[in-house]
Amino acid sequence: MVRPTMTEEQLHVEHRPGGLHAVCFSAMACPCEVLVDTTSTSLARDIGKRAASEAWRIEQRYSRYQSDSILSRLNSGSAEPVELDHETAALLEYARQCHAESGGRFDITSGVLRRVWKFSGGGLSNDRVPDSRSVEALLPLVGFEKLEWNPPYLRLPTGMELDLGGIGKEYAVDRALQAAVTATDKAVLVNFGGDLACRGAPASGPWQIGVERPAKLDSAALVLEMATSGGLATSGDTRRFVMHEGKRLGHILDPRTGWPVEGAPASVTVAASTCLEAGTLATLALLEGTGAEAFLKSHGIRYWAQWA
Repeated sequence: MVRPTMTEEQLHVEHRPGGLHAVCFSAMACPCEVLVDTTSTSLARDIGKRAASEAWRIEQRYSRYQSDSILSRLNSGSAEPVELDHETAALLEYARQCHAESGGRFDITSGVLRRVWKFSGGGLSNDRVPDSRSVEALLPLVGFEKLEWNPPYLRLPTGMELDLGGIGKEYAVDRALQAAVTATDKAVLVNFGGDLACRGAPASGPWQIGVERPAKLDSAALVLEMATSGGLATSGDTRRFVMHEGKRLGHILDPRTGWPVEGAPASVTVAASTCLEAGTLATLALLEGTGAEAFLKSHGIRYWAQWA
């Protein structure tokens, strides 16, 4: 089903403490906001509209839930290679590099595993955990190396799919920020469901960012400050997991086995130069399981890890 086109009327502008305005909207199945260091409601709305339009554009192009998205068309199958536009080719090449650098742990073809894994959180019953045979049956459809990728031409083998869920929202945050700052030299922060990027800091002081506590959702375990431009992203299983035989199984799957990664923190928050970089590093760390913190430390990354 194709979702109706988003409009400016779906933006909500709020006054916030410290002389800030927040422009709120929904995109990518999460609440989004653009914070602007201005007392002008009209300027804030204009900046928010630019950011929202870019977010909705990316969602329309790359959501697997949009029947007319580029991703859906690619996943529908083609006997011949398809020439990708520059933006899509760049995203695919980025995913290829992540796959190579992670030893196959990061794989945008692993979305087919959602056919048997259903994560909604809250300790779901054991009947939501697939048997090993159903998982193994999907593994032949997983593996970036199986794609016929000769930039900018791509052909997916029959039955394989692409899923940009691991990088799409973070990419949208960065693009939305780029769109927003074209209209102002004031400090701006773009926040999509806790993944964010900012340009500068308000005159009143650094941005205050709360990081959710895994054991007590909707409460902050710590508050981080962002005084300079950059990105921040969190990855984890605090809201998406199943309980099986007394064991917590998170939604981060190892594409090489088809099963949840074990021994990783419940959440990892990473600070980097962009939201995409931060989100990628957070996910790569979790895919390392028990080696998550060693991975982060070896890369000299600013991070905050929490356990359930």
